[in-house]
Amino acid sequence: MTNNQVFRLPAPLPLESGAVLAEVRVAYQTFGTLNATRDNVVWVCHALTANADVLEWWPGLFGPGCHFNPADWFIVCANILGSCYGSTGPLTPGEDGAAPLYQAFPLVTVRDMVAAHEQLRQQLGLTKIHTLIGGSLGGQQALEWAVQQPAAFEHLVVLATSARHSPWGIAFNEAQRLAIFADSTYFSATPAGGQAGLKAARAVALLSYRSYEAYTTSQAEPADEPLTGFRASSYQQYQGDKLVARFDAYSYVALSRAMDSHHVGRNRSGVEAALRRIQARTLVIGISSDVLFPPAEQQLLARHIPGAQYAEMDSGFGHDGFLIETAQITHLLERFYVQSFAR
Repeated sequence: MTNNQVFRLPAPLPLESGAVLAEVRVAYQTFGTLNATRDNVVWVCHALTANADVLEWWPGLFGPGCHFNPADWFIVCANILGSCYGSTGPLTPGEDGAAPLYQAFPLVTVRDMVAAHEQLRQQLGLTKIHTLIGGSLGGQQALEWAVQQPAAFEHLVVLATSARHSPWGIAFNEAQRLAIFADSTYFSATPAGGQAGLKAARAVALLSYRSYEAYTTSQAEPADEPLTGFRASSYQQYQGDKLVARFDAYSYVALSRAMDSHHVGRNRSGVEAALRRIQARTLVIGISSDVLFPPAEQQLLARHIPGAQYAEMDSGFGHDGFLIETAQITHLLERFYVQSFAR
């Protein structure tokens, strides 16, 4: 069973930046049925441009016949603040039908996203989450949430993520935003503003999501003759157009800034002290070819989260391996749960 719903927060949401969102809605989907003991909940935190339909964007891991089968699990995935898939974001009309805020949408941090989802968790009456899972920006949310509410989660699974967004990752995000800001239509405050810039930004992002090996394998020329019209060029154009067709530049800027804000140790005596708050049995998964979140960042998590396990996938897909290598992830999860239940 799939259930598409919208939760409206009962009160304005104060943001970490000091701004306040007067009206906040959180779009979410559920899959499967909550069992009588209410102990089969899996909560998924999604990445940058995904939505609440986890069966759509994480096939092979979620869905019938997969490790997280809705026949067995009650799966919850909520769209993050700042996105364009139903939760409050830059294109959401204001109070009493006021115009959307577009580029004036306030800074939303990962902590703000978690604050909204924590209210949703309480609204749903889910006192204990069996597994909290997320990759990339989703992993950053999951870590932040596990630090804030350590007693709420039994198991934590994070993939290709970090305790604090790196200067390298921030630089990639800034390069993408510069591409968007170079498109003057971004400042026109219309739903289609910044589309050319968003296309360029996505092309930049792909260089951090994939790897040298991945491009060599999938985009190499079949012959030596071409002087132009390369497959790799066409691929960048295609991926840019694909994102423009389903996303908007204002949400992209808002969410990339949120990712930059991620730092579990902020005002908590540092990263190590914050990670020590986590009580969930934790599996941290790195990807050998990930240049955006190198394995060293996941190894740091595993060192400082009490009792955490670290596993590394050998993959040529780069950062996107967390979405693609579902067979490897399934194997690691099966081993993790067996070891967890044996404790």
